[in-house]
Amino acid sequence: MEKIKILHVDDEPDTLSVVKTILEKEGYEVTSLSSGEEALKSVNLDGYSLLILDIMMPDMSGWDLFSRIAEIKPKYKVIFLSIVDVSPEKQKEIKDAGIKDYIKKPFDREEFVMRVKKVLAE
Repeated sequence: MEKIKILHVDDEPDTLSVVKTILEKEGYEVTSLSSGEEALKSVNLDGYSLLILDIMMPDMSGWDLFSRIAEIKPKYKVIFLSIVDVSPEKQKEIKDAGIKDYIKKPFDREEFVMRVKKVLAE
């Protein structure tokens, strides 16, 4: 059976490593990239079932990356994973924009896996 492919974009090497380790232990194939520009090139290759994006990155914010990806591949499921505190109003705005979930760092491993599985099952 082919593994579900996930693209994770974050400028923090530790977060990239932790997320990759957690999701690969769950049986997913994870591509980890450290910039929005790299992600835009990779998205064109397709094949991802889920994108996990950091909001605050130096070259391009997660919002900008999401907007640009949505123009290319509007079907992608996206989760924001960020240290930024998000108000309930902003969370509604995120969901209304088409982002499936917002997970705050640091996160609980079990809850993170559960929420990823939930989004993939939608």
